[in-house]
Amino acid sequence: MSSSEFKFGDRLVHESKPEWGAGVVTAAQSIEENGRAFQRLTLRFDRAGLKTISTAHARLKRVESAADMPDSADAPAAAAANGASGWLGALESGNLNEVMSRLPETTRDPFRTLSERLKATLGLYRFSTQGAALLDWAAMQTGLADPLTRFNRHELEEFFKRFAFEREAHLKQIIQEVRKSPPADLQAVLSSAPPAGRDALKKLYRPR
Repeated sequence: MSSSEFKFGDRLVHESKPEWGAGVVTAAQSIEENGRAFQRLTLRFDRAGLKTISTAHARLKRVESAADMPDSADAPAAAAANGASGWLGALESGNLNEVMSRLPETTRDPFRTLSERLKATLGLYRFSTQGAALLDWAAMQTGLADPLTRFNRHELEEFFKRFAFEREAHLKQIIQEVRKSPPADLQAVLSSAPPAGRDALKKLYRPR
């Protein structure tokens, strides 16, 4: 079990799943299990796509260089057998639009509370087409340290438009749940959201 504290952007490998390649942390949440502190991480793996993993059950290791990657001669074959080749595989199969518009699992996970899903969704409003915010978003979607090595800025802006559409559509769905049963910590969720997220919620949600 991993005991290190991992954060957004960390590049990790799952020691029991070397065929997945390296994964970039896109979300990290503190959890407790049997009285001990762990994390629930969402990672986008090179060859397995998006995964949610608890450090209570998985051994994860930071990747600082190629030397940190576990030896696995069967990794490519295993990845092919699983049909998982990451965003590059999606590109080759013509599904890049789907990859770039997909919302993180933290916004949709049915095992998370409404507050957690709302907070994760509002958190996505920190991304925009302005400056570094666009590159941070592209890095989250692709797992690339520098998305401009693969895409130009205009391409990223076009992909982001689709993502922004999906983001607002998902927020509308969550608001329907909020209308039925507002979470007790709604104000706390709002106060921790980025300004653009609060503005989006205020436009769509009117308390009864």
